[in-house]
Amino acid sequence: MLTRNCSLLFLWFLLDKGLLSPLHSPPKGRLGKDHHRGMMGLRRNGGAGFQRVKRGWVWNQFFVLEEYMGPDPQYVGKLHTDLDWGDSMVKYTLSGEGAGSIFTIDQTTGDIHALQSLDREMKPFYTLRAQAVDLHTGQALEPESEFIIKVQDINDNEPRFLKGPYTASVPEMSPVGTYVMQVIATDADDPTYGNSARVVYSILHGQPYFSVDSKTGVIRTALPNMDRELKELYQVLIQAKDMGGQLGGLAGTTTVNITLSDLNDNPPRFSKSIFHLRVPESSPVGSAVGRIKAHDLDTGKNAEVEYNILPGDGGHMFDIITNEHQEGIVLLKKRLDYEMKKAYTFKVEAVNAHLNPRFLHLGPFKDTATVKINVLDVDEPPIFNRHSYSMEAYEDTSIGTVIGAVTAQDLDAGRSAVRCYRYSIDWKRDLDSYFDIDPVEGTISTSESLDREKIAKHNISVVATKVNNPNLSSKVAVTVNVLDVNEFPPELAEPYETVVCENAKPGQVIHTITARDNDNSPMGPKFFRSPPQDTKNKNFTIRDYGNNTAGVVTRWSGFQRRLQDHYLLPVVIEDIGDPVLSSTGTLTVRVCACDRGGRLLSCNAEAVFLPVGLSKGALIAILVCIVILLVIVVLYVGLRRQKDKDTLMTSKEDIRDNVIHYDDEGGGEEDTNAFDIGTLRNPKAVEKAFRRDVRPEPGPRRAAPPSRDGPDVQDFIQQRLQECHLDSSAPPYDSLVTFAYEGDGSAAESLSSIESRTAEAEEDYRRLCEWGPRFQALAEIFGEKDSESDAATESREKAPELTRDTAESGHT
Repeated sequence: MLTRNCSLLFLWFLLDKGLLSPLHSPPKGRLGKDHHRGMMGLRRNGGAGFQRVKRGWVWNQFFVLEEYMGPDPQYVGKLHTDLDWGDSMVKYTLSGEGAGSIFTIDQTTGDIHALQSLDREMKPFYTLRAQAVDLHTGQALEPESEFIIKVQDINDNEPRFLKGPYTASVPEMSPVGTYVMQVIATDADDPTYGNSARVVYSILHGQPYFSVDSKTGVIRTALPNMDRELKELYQVLIQAKDMGGQLGGLAGTTTVNITLSDLNDNPPRFSKSIFHLRVPESSPVGSAVGRIKAHDLDTGKNAEVEYNILPGDGGHMFDIITNEHQEGIVLLKKRLDYEMKKAYTFKVEAVNAHLNPRFLHLGPFKDTATVKINVLDVDEPPIFNRHSYSMEAYEDTSIGTVIGAVTAQDLDAGRSAVRCYRYSIDWKRDLDSYFDIDPVEGTISTSESLDREKIAKHNISVVATKVNNPNLSSKVAVTVNVLDVNEFPPELAEPYETVVCENAKPGQVIHTITARDNDNSPMGPKFFRSPPQDTKNKNFTIRDYGNNTAGVVTRWSGFQRRLQDHYLLPVVIEDIGDPVLSSTGTLTVRVCACDRGGRLLSCNAEAVFLPVGLSKGALIAILVCIVILLVIVVLYVGLRRQKDKDTLMTSKEDIRDNVIHYDDEGGGEEDTNAFDIGTLRNPKAVEKAFRRDVRPEPGPRRAAPPSRDGPDVQDFIQQRLQECHLDSSAPPYDSLVTFAYEGDGSAAESLSSIESRTAEAEEDYRRLCEWGPRFQALAEIFGEKDSESDAATESREKAPELTRDTAESGHT
């Protein structure tokens, strides 16, 4: 190994055109000496005359052995430059990956050593930089050079199967060389150096069934016709060895579990040729009789079996299906009878559901077996010969009459004449008591009178019970239809009443009638006719339509209400029963007035005022509505009047003088409807003004009458107010008496037209006429200045100033 490294370094030295080798000193020829002297001369000149010269050393790669376990640091290589004459004037430095920690250099000699044991699998190489420096000046003698220290691999890692253990499957009966799977082992050693990573595969355990390719690791079958039913699982041990399988190589192993998958190469087989089963005769249809099974050595869907009953004796009574356990379940297809047949024999075939054409040459994939089923006798209830019975009886049938019979059979007794069962009626309601049954013979007779009009059909249940075992019984339904007897005569469906127009024509059908009969419908249809001996009804005749209806037909025209307003038409109705029954009904025909189109106008007094088509019910509804409206109007008016009486200020019957209500602006002094203005103008008449809201008393009043010498109106009002407060004879209700007078001290002054005076002589009061008739009196008063005297003016000023302004008037 050391020789190989030295050879490589020497080759690099030659390629570098004579530069120093890391393991040997450069040749000291003349060229080297001259070059050394030149470089030394440059170094002595202080570098001022330094010129670029050819590089004296270049390093590309060193090698160091991994996993070195020696006592001393491992020697890697040597750095040297031709400028180093051995006088210790050159200093070597090292930098880069691991410099100082993993790798160290002797600064004087340039020797490199590895301080630690290295692992190529963790880091295959290191990149470092070397430089030669003048020891005194510290200047670089050469440019910095980069080199690589590569960790040289040794075979320290065995091959490994990273995905093991493995699982594989191959079909059974596969030919030799059938591919199973491929296994791959990896080796962490350097595959480019030596045989450390060269892996070879081999089988340690699993022969002769399987083989493995030594280079690729592909596993194949090595033995033909491997049967899963004999052995299903194989464990194969695979080895991977490096160094090409040579002695001293490292090896790794893995396990491969190989399973043979199933193929349908085995037919189903019954474990025995005859299966014996037993079934009671009372088993219901569809119940399971027993189980049989054909075994198949295959698994999964290859073991699925279908069972079939082959045609033959007894096969029609049974059926067979396959359950989830691949068993054949024999089912009862029809009801069994021990007395009829005590045993059945048939064959069952078992066939694979999924066939493999590859193995058809081995023979048919099916098997057959015989099934024998014995029927067990059980004690059974009597059985009726029919599922239900239907009987008929007339409603006039006498009590005790036999109307029919039921028949049952005891299968256990065979053909014996002795009856071991008894009949009875299952009474669940009172309606079942209409009939009796003979317990031995099974004949049914009536026990009460039948009436079709009440009950037309009777449903009863007859029970046959075994004598020696009352728990064994059977039941059958019996229907008894009650037949009708013609006992009711037909009659009109309703009391008919029709009309005929005065202008009716002969042969006109004015109405259609129908009949009803309480008897059964076979007694109809009904026949209608009018008695020919009846001479009073020559105006109408009956036309029978033959479908239980008839029409009333006029025989001639000329009907007049004035002469006869209605007719009574007798109608005879007959049925076709035996005996024939009939009845006579009366049809009322009223004569009415009609228009030319035949529309009804009036019928007697009841229809004179009615419009055509207006019924009596509609007329009553209209009258009721009118009465309700009248009542509402009367109530509304009464409430309105009551409300007007309750309103004191708006009542026109108020007896109080001095309560004045103004609804609008009054007309001044001329409006004397509310009070007597003359009384206020004549002071002498004041004593006659008394209250009219209370009844006057004959005794003298306590208040003094006003003076006749013409007291002021204000004094008069004050006296009247005092009198009202002190009067104890006032009625027991609140009475508001208001006297409005505007005196001289009012800040707003008087608003009365009487109190107003003309400020300017040239004022034109004729404009008051333009304001309307309510101001016409003012216009006349102030317009006639020349004709009015001073006395009249004073008298007018002393008059009470009453206005209809709402701000100065009082209300109760």
